[in-house]
Amino acid sequence: MSKDIAIKIENLSKLYRLGEIGTGTLSHDLNRAFAKLRGKDDPYSMVGQVNDRTQAADSDYVWALKDVGFEVRKGEVLGIVGKNGAGKSTLLKLISQITSPTTGSIKAKGRIASLLEVGTGMHPEMTARENIFLNGAILGMKKKEIAAKFDEIIDFAGCRMYVDTPIKRFSSGMRVRLGFAVAAFLEPEILIVDEVLAVGDAEFQKKAIGKMKDISEAGHRTVLFVSHNMASVKSLCTRAVVLENGSITFDGDVDAALQHYLSHGATDGVAEHKIFETDKNTANEQVELQSIGVRSKGKEYGDPMRVDEEIEIQIRFMKKVPENTIHTTLQVKDESGNYIFSLSSASTVADQEAKATGAKTFTVTIPSNFFNSTSFYVNLLFVQDGKTIALRVEDVLKFDILPKQAKLGEFMGKGKVPIIPQFPWQTDTKN
Repeated sequence: MSKDIAIKIENLSKLYRLGEIGTGTLSHDLNRAFAKLRGKDDPYSMVGQVNDRTQAADSDYVWALKDVGFEVRKGEVLGIVGKNGAGKSTLLKLISQITSPTTGSIKAKGRIASLLEVGTGMHPEMTARENIFLNGAILGMKKKEIAAKFDEIIDFAGCRMYVDTPIKRFSSGMRVRLGFAVAAFLEPEILIVDEVLAVGDAEFQKKAIGKMKDISEAGHRTVLFVSHNMASVKSLCTRAVVLENGSITFDGDVDAALQHYLSHGATDGVAEHKIFETDKNTANEQVELQSIGVRSKGKEYGDPMRVDEEIEIQIRFMKKVPENTIHTTLQVKDESGNYIFSLSSASTVADQEAKATGAKTFTVTIPSNFFNSTSFYVNLLFVQDGKTIALRVEDVLKFDILPKQAKLGEFMGKGKVPIIPQFPWQTDTKN
């Protein structure tokens, strides 16, 4: 393995058995042992099906990962994206040596620190202080080295008051803060971070992303980062791979990777278009929601949406009762769940149109350079006669806005606010 390579993965696969948890049957164990004695492959590894969770199982085995291979250079920040169940967490667990691969190999240079789920590496009965020294010892650090970093860890985690309190009494957010601080400040050569950062608050997420940048740039350390937040991946990573059904479908430039991901049905991570069947949560005796979608104007659903593009939100529904008007209201929230603004069709759709029954399509266009580069959630309300909520659907959409395609020399940093409206300014030089 080359000196500048931190991680090298070759033909990596992981096979799991479906059904009830257990060790399997005696006959399976004997068949495996007999095959191994004869130098043959595991007989059950040849019948596993592809890891597509939307399909019914036709085998007792499934490939969570299948023939995955790539290299990560020292100092590189690699983003790993894919919808839920694509194999991202399995891959990180294999690299972290939490579980072993069925086939293939993983070669890594240096100490690995992982933050894969709430409380990873933390003993619940031990205090924050004890867990810090325990994790440092596991990483091979001396007591003096850990003590020198102790105050920085506690300050970053913001838990000085609870430093001698058992971890089991911490909230999930506090455990994540402490776990990340321990993993980041004890100077691992390789830092692995899963979607767990989403548990933390907005302030912590910004601090964590900034710290990961510092780790990769200043210390020439390697970071593997999994997230459904496309803006965070774009801001932090220098390269990205896309996982789909346990296999890598793209490996390369971050922009191209995100475009590939968003244009290949990433509906679990970024739900820009939904079609609904009749359901009590989306229909009642007055109105029935049929579909809702968000896209850049003139593009297809699933295409990446950027800051400098007009954004179009389209709602299709059935109005059932003729007596009352029905208008739609969109409540737009930032990635932390804070309400930013509302849009109502009542401002432009005539009451006569809102009163007529039948299938309807309401579309609103949001001007370019209004949304900033981040994630957004949308609530949909059907409002009767301007005063009563006939139907409310929470978080009906989640979408990401990517940065514009910047030219050389332009500002390429990430803004701190979710919207960036460009309103006209006037000047007056008279006193």
